[in-house]
Amino acid sequence: MTYVYILQSIETPARHYIGVTADLRVRLDKHNAREVSHTSKYAPWTLKSYIAFADEKRALAFEKYLKSASGRAFAKKRL
Repeated sequence: MTYVYILQSIETPARHYIGVTADLRVRLDKHNAREVSHTSKYAPWTLKSYIAFADEKRALAFEKYLKSASGRAFAKKRL
């Protein structure tokens, strides 16, 4: 399984991060341990939502969509 996930900063709730991983728990631990440069400034993070994909290509395409303007609007309204 490949997961597309959305994190929300606990201290700055307006901050979100979208990523993709094969191991969701390990990846969240890395974000909260400040080992990921893009998210270290706003740690700690909580998992807001995630979607599991059997096909890695579809997961990567969905992550790319969520990072687009229409994808951000979709995530804000639906996720």
